[in-house]
Amino acid sequence: MKKSIIILNVLALLLLTAYNGHAQQSTGSYYTAVDGTKIYYEVKGVGFPVILVHGFSGTGEGWKKGQLYTDLLNAGYKVVILDLRGNGRSDKPHTDAGYANDAEVKDIMGLAGSLKFKKYDVVGYSRGSIIASRLLVLDKQVQKLVMGGMGDAYTNPEWPRRIHAYKALMGDTTFHDVDGMINYIHSNPAFDVTALALQQKYQPSTSPQELAKVKIPVMIICGTDDHDNGSETALNKLIPGSKLNYVPGDHNSASRTIQFSAAVLAFLK
Repeated sequence: MKKSIIILNVLALLLLTAYNGHAQQSTGSYYTAVDGTKIYYEVKGVGFPVILVHGFSGTGEGWKKGQLYTDLLNAGYKVVILDLRGNGRSDKPHTDAGYANDAEVKDIMGLAGSLKFKKYDVVGYSRGSIIASRLLVLDKQVQKLVMGGMGDAYTNPEWPRRIHAYKALMGDTTFHDVDGMINYIHSNPAFDVTALALQQKYQPSTSPQELAKVKIPVMIICGTDDHDNGSETALNKLIPGSKLNYVPGDHNSASRTIQFSAAVLAFLK
């Protein structure tokens, strides 16, 4: 009898532990965009909101692999991560209209509005910085913005690498400058190649003329060994009063470093 009670208590403890472990996991929600696309997001923390915008083929979950996500929470911020449309747990439209006309940017604006943010900060990395740059133009609610892993190449609407990536994802085998990206995408069956191609096709650019009108604080931050996406010094000159910071690492590693997190936190204060 006593042995049976012990076994039952152990089973109850295991079930309780499993339940608590599940309850402590981040539980996400869905924001429904104006076109009906469902955008997956998570919110954690209670302070001033910071939205983190991931790069090409990434997800919001990727931010948890670096230092910044945890450091922002420990510093008292409310942290929002999301899967941009076409990625992760968000819907993946296969139509041109699903990505044209700043659709991804409008998702972020709509999400911020649904969360009743009067003001918020934004940190983008790689393609996330390209999307975040449009917020400089379209959303007056943005208070400060960090552009990581980005130079001035995206300001050209005919950026050759963007065009080559789109065509290569659609099956064109003549553009070998994007072989690394294409091989990575095709190595993972979880990726929706059509959605990723459309993201490249309709990837927005922000013109130098638009950037010249920016009045909020902006920091550009790049890895010392990051030579992707054009010139960060040229981008720094295009945005009045923007700061330029360097941290150790290349394009794939810089955003996960302690130094990247420290620079962002110092800027957002």
